[in-house]
Amino acid sequence: MSGGPGNGAAAKDALDLPAFSLDVQALDLGVDVKAVSLEILQTESREPVRGKQATDFWSAVFPLLSAGEPFVLDFFSHLDRVRDFCATRKIFFREAGPRCIVVPQLAQEQLRQLFERFEAETFGFRAGDRVNADDLELTGELSQHGLDAYQAAYQRYSFCAVCEFDDGWVTLLSETTWSSEVIRRVRPATQSFDVYISRTQ
Repeated sequence: MSGGPGNGAAAKDALDLPAFSLDVQALDLGVDVKAVSLEILQTESREPVRGKQATDFWSAVFPLLSAGEPFVLDFFSHLDRVRDFCATRKIFFREAGPRCIVVPQLAQEQLRQLFERFEAETFGFRAGDRVNADDLELTGELSQHGLDAYQAAYQRYSFCAVCEFDDGWVTLLSETTWSSEVIRRVRPATQSFDVYISRTQ
């Protein structure tokens, strides 16, 4: 993987870099909210990466981000499509609120298929031991307010992530997983997919 100022190596000309870049930066969402953004972009045009290349990448990234901890995915819209998709592929899910479906941890290939199918939707991802128990407060809020509910709940988890793959974007909310730790965890995926890490200050 090519180096850059953000990961401690000398800057390189854009033409020497891989075709895709992962921008990682701390986000200012207010004094009480700790967040990191991850954005996969075409290095030269700075346009979001979409389609198979993106969903293959994200399905490799999220198991690395969760660092061996259990995880779930949260869906709060287009729920009939989620039910049909999971039923067709024999993927277990649970109805967790008036308008919330939770999909427990998946193998990477199933994760890739799900990401590919719902790339155009916004959905959530939670990691940490707390996912093994029902969080009725959170799933009730997800049903009513979508992923804004994470801001009041993310401290109960290793992280909560808002996935907006169609824009090439993930927002990770965490008390413990800072941008430097995000980079350390996802580096194997960026090496496998030849993606340049850019850490914005």
